[in-house]
Amino acid sequence: MDGEERKETWDGFRELVNMTPAELEKWLESDRSRGAGQHQDGGESTGHASGRRIVEIRRTRKDDLTDDDYRHMRKVVGYIRRHLAQRPSGDVQDTKWRYSLMNWGHDPLA
Repeated sequence: MDGEERKETWDGFRELVNMTPAELEKWLESDRSRGAGQHQDGGESTGHASGRRIVEIRRTRKDDLTDDDYRHMRKVVGYIRRHLAQRPSGDVQDTKWRYSLMNWGHDPLA
């Protein structure tokens, strides 16, 4: 990944991931978090696993991020943007839509 791709990915990630590592960790411990998203064979959802990875990335110095970290950051940015475009009408406070986004580090009500 070249320097321009890294910068674009970094900027998008920092803009869209609006939960702190501590907020995201606390959220990931909740039943609402564990119940959101797509689960395969009763295991952890893709978004929940991504949330744990986002916490690690947010706690890593920028200079220590790997290409694999940047690939995951790009995946996060893409997911959040697509999901935001599908916002349901009405109050989203207690919706799986919001909970899924929060697993990916973005609280649309923040």
